Amino acid sequence: MIAAVVLAAGSSTRLGEAKQFVTLSGEPLLERAIRTAREARCSPVLVVLGAAHVEILAHIYFGNAVTVINEKWREGMATSIRLGIQTLNAIAPDVEGAVLMTCDQPAVTVEHLNRLMSKQELKASHYAGRNGVPAYFPRKYFDDLMAITGDAGARSLLAQAHFENLPHGELDIDTAEDLARARGLFG
Repeated sequence: MIAAVVLAAGSSTRLGEAKQFVTLSGEPLLERAIRTAREARCSPVLVVLGAAHVEILAHIYFGNAVTVINEKWREGMATSIRLGIQTLNAIAPDVEGAVLMTCDQPAVTVEHLNRLMSKQELKASHYAGRNGVPAYFPRKYFDDLMAITGDAGARSLLAQAHFENLPHGELDIDTAEDLARARGLFG
């Protein structure tokens, strides 16, 4: 069993609205990420919320995804990763590993997640000349994920990882321009 940890705790300050609600093809970005993880047969799907969590919990369909609130979201992405892995260890101690993903990368597909998880090895997505998320972390890397700090996320762990190319993976929805580009590419 492979879990997914969907990072969705940020405040979307550059976008000016909560990106979790932004729609592509009529589907909110956060629901799209949850659906993609679920369709890739990730279980459990754990969503880490922070900013605007009350509003998000009231208006986003989570299905059977587990939600957890990161009260320290302002301290950077590492706090969300640590909380996600800590929660995963508590609720699903037998998972083989986890896909770490964000809610604002519209290029991520079920097929891409399946390729990441195919060989049970640390594997990153590759775009814009570097490795990044989504990425698959076998359980043996959970302690390393618990040790990261700051806002760079797991980038240092992924620098030398095997990878799968992700066309348009560099596109995450941070600005109005990003959103316009995403809508042009993905609806």
